[in-house]
Amino acid sequence: MIDMDAQQKAARTTFEKLRDRICAEFETIETEAGSDARFVYTPWERPDETGMPGGGGVQGLIKGAVFEKAGVNVSTVSGQFSEDFAKTINGAETDPRFFATGISLVAHMANPHVPAVHMNLRFLNTTKRWFGGGADLNPPIPYKEDTDFFHAELFKACDAHEPGDYEKFSKWADEYFWIPHRNVARGVGGVFFDHLEIEDDADFNAHLAFADHVGNAFLKTFPALVRKRMTQEFTDEEKATQLEWRGRYAEFNLVYDRGTLFGLKTGGNIDAILMSLPPLATWS
Repeated sequence: MIDMDAQQKAARTTFEKLRDRICAEFETIETEAGSDARFVYTPWERPDETGMPGGGGVQGLIKGAVFEKAGVNVSTVSGQFSEDFAKTINGAETDPRFFATGISLVAHMANPHVPAVHMNLRFLNTTKRWFGGGADLNPPIPYKEDTDFFHAELFKACDAHEPGDYEKFSKWADEYFWIPHRNVARGVGGVFFDHLEIEDDADFNAHLAFADHVGNAFLKTFPALVRKRMTQEFTDEEKATQLEWRGRYAEFNLVYDRGTLFGLKTGGNIDAILMSLPPLATWS
């Protein structure tokens, strides 16, 4: 177990509570579909660069009738970045020590009419402290009304908090979740934010409240979209569209995703890091 101060404990607790609510909702949806699928939780730990305890986390994974594969992970780690990697991290250029706690979620759905989704919220400490994260919708078969609903709730989350800036964060998501070698977007966007820096407890409380509101917006929208689409009939062609789209998703996560790189560079659990990859995908 690593030592944590009050801010670090508060962030971790918030992410763990959000994890519990999300997992309970996903399991309820499986029950409604007549499935007894439940999350399997696998704890993991990592040593720091000295071999001493460097924290760890819990991988939550469900494979059911509705959620073909969904992972909800919470991790809390500390240690020291490598010299080269430290140069790429905010505030670590002169001191490579770090602390990070966060929640990461990806859901790949059985029905191609149900959108896949990603959400990540994190609190990082180097010589600086900041929140980052976001949520984005990834439908193989987009529906404008679903996209509008998802974005509207994220707008409300941004509008309710001083650090929130929907126009900036939505544009950032469009730019970040772009696959340059394909020249296509990964999905229909959402919000992405980073480096919401903290100078005092007031900043911390405001930024944590905003991050939690983004999580609540996810909980309000995504389960509703799942219930709306999960029994919709689909064709072989639509399933093929989903599997090809999943290939694009895998390409982004393996080549461009910051979270994947951070986990691999800091000795995270490989299975938990790569839980974002779809269970099946095709490349033409």
